[in-house]
Amino acid sequence: MKKNVLAVIPARAGSKGIKDKNIIPLNGQPLISYTINAALGSKLISDTIVSTNSDRIKEISIKYGASVPFIRPEYLSTDTAGSIPTMQHAVNKMENINKNVYDYVVMLQPTSPLRKSSDIDICINKIINTRCDSVISVIDVEGYLPERMKYLINDKLIDPSFCEEYENQPRQEIRKMFIRNGAIYACKRDILMKKNSFKGNDCRAYLMTKNYSVNIDTHGDLDYAEYLLQLGE
Repeated sequence: MKKNVLAVIPARAGSKGIKDKNIIPLNGQPLISYTINAALGSKLISDTIVSTNSDRIKEISIKYGASVPFIRPEYLSTDTAGSIPTMQHAVNKMENINKNVYDYVVMLQPTSPLRKSSDIDICINKIINTRCDSVISVIDVEGYLPERMKYLINDKLIDPSFCEEYENQPRQEIRKMFIRNGAIYACKRDILMKKNSFKGNDCRAYLMTKNYSVNIDTHGDLDYAEYLLQLGE
């Protein structure tokens, strides 16, 4: 039986680091268009919507094929508004509009433009096939291991409680670590709506490569993403 999957692309106006970040041009297209195209190319997503407080973002999103059935309220559009209540608001609005309940919800942030439709479908299939409750995309931290990190207090390097066993311990001796890359958060509907989280008790990882995991936060990130796109990544 086909599952009912809602993809939500949260894209508020008012970013501070890069002005109009969600619609800034990237290789000739607005940044958000890459995430819309990836969602629309999915074989498993039922509905793709953009949650925004901006008429301009709404106009561009509709142009590229996404649905924008409501404008996000201002209390969910501040710098401090969290992604969980924003996603819950979107699910409630869509379930009221469509008069049905979704099986799964996927958050796709527009600041991760290089994830593919196939990445999204692998995550959704992983939930369905393993019967886990959530999947989050990650990357290998490689040499940036937490055990090698230090606190800095009054210019003095302080080891954390989880530091390496001895200074400059070879990476091969330290357990591999992974970090969320922000590209895909997929979960059962009730994990989001009832547990107020994207991460359930049985959360699986989807490992992505570094190049596909570029997260646009600075103009340098934007330049790097454009370079990768021009290389055909």
